[in-house]
Order: sequence, then C-alpha cells, then structure tokens
Amino acid sequence: MCQSDFPAYRGQMEYVCLHCGQRYPGDSLLYTCPSCGGVFLLENTRFDELKQRSGAEWREIFDRRASTRSTALRGIFRYYELLAPLLDEEDIVYLGEGLTPIVEAAPALRDRVGVPFAYKNDGQNPSASFKDRGMACAFSYLKWLCRRHQWDEVLTVCASTGDTSAAAALYASYVGAPLKSVVLLPHGKVTPQQLSQPLGSGATVLELPGVFDDCMKVVEHLAENYRVALLNSKNSWRILGQESYAYEVAQWYGWDVSGLCIFVPIGNAGNITAVMSGFLKMLELGIITSLPRVFGVQSEHADPVYRYYAAPRGARVWQPVTVTPSVAQAAMIGNPVSFPRVQRLAGKFMEKGGEKAFQVVQVTEQQIMDAMIVANRHGHIACTQGGECLAGLVNARALGLVGDDEHAVLDATAHALKFSGFQDMYFNDSFPEAYGVKPRAGLSNKPELLLPESAREGKDVATFARLGADAVVARLGLSRK
Repeated sequence: MCQSDFPAYRGQMEYVCLHCGQRYPGDSLLYTCPSCGGVFLLENTRFDELKQRSGAEWREIFDRRASTRSTALRGIFRYYELLAPLLDEEDIVYLGEGLTPIVEAAPALRDRVGVPFAYKNDGQNPSASFKDRGMACAFSYLKWLCRRHQWDEVLTVCASTGDTSAAAALYASYVGAPLKSVVLLPHGKVTPQQLSQPLGSGATVLELPGVFDDCMKVVEHLAENYRVALLNSKNSWRILGQESYAYEVAQWYGWDVSGLCIFVPIGNAGNITAVMSGFLKMLELGIITSLPRVFGVQSEHADPVYRYYAAPRGARVWQPVTVTPSVAQAAMIGNPVSFPRVQRLAGKFMEKGGEKAFQVVQVTEQQIMDAMIVANRHGHIACTQGGECLAGLVNARALGLVGDDEHAVLDATAHALKFSGFQDMYFNDSFPEAYGVKPRAGLSNKPELLLPESAREGKDVATFARLGADAVVARLGLSRK
C-alpha cells in the first residue's frame, strides 16, 4: 500500500450523553454533558454506511493493511473507519503504538493454571503502557481540532497514577505547538520509574496530596471552567483509540473470538469500556459472528464495580468506595469515571452474548503480587495489572466461570519494569502493612554474594577467576566434564 491508499470514507462524530441523551457535535472540547453533567460516548452517525461492505470485505481490508508502509495506517488506525474517521492523514500521530504481541502462556504456566491462555503485552507500547492507544487517537483529534479552529495554544492536562501522565507527556512532546502538557499526580503514589517519564518528556508535573480520585476532581474542575484538553478516560476520543485492543485480538485469532475470555483490569473503567465497544462494533458489521466473554477484574482494595455486579440484578446500587493501597496502582480508583459507560455497554454485551458475556471478579493484593511474580517467573513481562488479570483468571476458574474448552487473553497493561519497586518490596518483605502482602516461599529471589569484597584484593585476574569459579562450583554443585 502507498500513501494514496488512505481511506476516503469520512464519518460524522457526535457526543452522546449517557444520562440525558443529549447530542453535541464532535468538533469541540467536551468531556461531560453541559445539560446534566453525564459522561459521553462518541457515535459515528454515518456508521451504517460501513455496512455497505460485508464482514468478509472488512476482514480482508484490515488484513491487507497489516503490510502497509503508510505511517498513518501502521498502528491503531489500521482500523481507521471504526475509530475516528473524521481525521485526515496529516492529523494522525504515530509513535509505534498498537499491534502489541499476544504471547501464549509458557506450557508449565498453562498447565499450572489449568486452561490455555495468553498475555497481550500492552507494555510494549511506546511509553510502556496501553494508554498510548488512547493518546494516539486523542492527540490526532487535537491536531485536527487545532487546525480546524486555528488555535494557537492548547493546554493538555490529566490526573494520573503514572501511565496516563507518561503517555500524555510523550505525545504532547512529539506533537509540540500548539500543545503543552501538564500532569497532576497524587504525591507519593507514583513509582519512581513512572514519575521519570513525564519529567523526561518535559511536561509540567504538579503533585497534590491525596489519591488519584482527588487529582481527578481538580482536573474535572479545570476542564469545566477553562479551555484545556482533558486527557483522562473522561475524554471520549481516548476510549475510541483503546478500542483497537479488541480489533487486534480479533484479528490475531483469525476473526474468530468464540471461546475467548478477555480479562481486563477495571481501574477507571475506560479500557474495559473500549474493549466491549470494539467487539460490539465488529459484531454489528459482521466482522465477527459472536462475542467473546469479558471479565473485569478488581482488587478488594478498590472494588466498586465488583460490588455493584455482585448484587442481584434488581438490587444493584452504585456506590463509590474509599480505596486502600494497592500494588495495581492504575486500578486504585474508588469512583471510576467511566462506570456509566460500563453499565451501558455491559448491558448491550449481555443482550447480544448472554448473561455470562460480562462478569466481574475480585482478587486480593496477595494474589496480584503472587500472580505477577509467577507469570514473570515463566518468561512473561507482566505488570501488577497483568498479575491482577492472572489472579482473576485463577479465581474465575475456581468459581467455575471459565471452562476447560475456553481460551483466556489477559491484559498486561504496562511493562513489568514500571513496577520493579513492588517486586523488590516482595523479595525483601518490605511491603507496608496496609498492602497485606507477604512473600510466598519459593517466589522470593535475592542476589547472593559468593565471596567477600576482600577476596579480590591483591590477586591477579587469573587467580581471582579460579577462586570465583571454585565458589560458583561449590554453590551450584557442578561436576567436571
């Protein structure tokens, strides 16, 4: 394919309020409904025109684009018509996001869990988390919007526990003027690895006391009263970009998602919203002929969505919770912004796929850390959220929710290196009591000093090499050839 192969189709995007149903044109910075304060989903009012092609034709188009040399179609916008099809080619920002690998579980780990499964390693996105999917779409839209309105400066702002700020700062630094990046972080609640990323990208980093939910309220106030581009998952354009996760899973499995169980950490509920929305769009166009089952996972330290769906259907009442410290930092959210989206899309998902098409499982902090260590001990690169998903699969299996004939896909939302500090605390048994995590026998690992520092003094290299080798032999019990 060449540059001229960029799609000619253009959609018409509108914000749709999930509370009052009001609609607003998609060419303005809106995050909540001006009429009632409800959250939005974006709708392409020309979506039905896409049905002029069959599902088979769409599958062929997306498969053909897999070999494109067109930068604008190499990442998440391989699925352009399903995402934000009002953008022109010049608007699209591509930093290598999307098309992250799906890696089947190591045989020993598969046998240990008792069901085949794979990790989708979204930590292999440019800023090392899934947030790049949404940012690629949101910043492409901002480029389009700034060009359309001839704005000379727009401040992008987000609240974050780490990954959102890293992604937002990275994309803002790439696009440059007229965009400038500011991120708000809860003081002391972000790992050093994650904090280094927005600082390195040149963002203005501001810290506030409290937790993510507190920072989010500040950002919401700014977005409602000032012309700023909010980049949290309240931003509907971000949700669109994150739909690409669902499209990639379906394409990897040959567009046959029957028998798949998709495990997604809930957090602020934007990603699970996007995943369900993506599968529903493909079903409507005949790209897939059935839905997979989607499992949301929450830690007991931040589990409002689990509590809601654990109640009988007629007795469900939404109630935010006060969070306690969690190793799954991106999931440590007691009042998810996107919960109304989850309600809407989970309802559609169960309507199309049956009552078991959408479920939520709860895990403990101990299970999260144990699962992360076990996964990475078997050659994966799972973050704590990836550990949360594996723990969710194990619990779902124990509850009889996942059958022997099903195949699970687990979302590792970020790279393991972002959470190496938690691994160190696990190995050194230094978790604060509030986490409720202790190292399990057989999972801890520490370096061993074989010889004292003084053993090197006064010896030439050859002598020390023999001394060091003898120490290794004694430690490992090696036999001569």
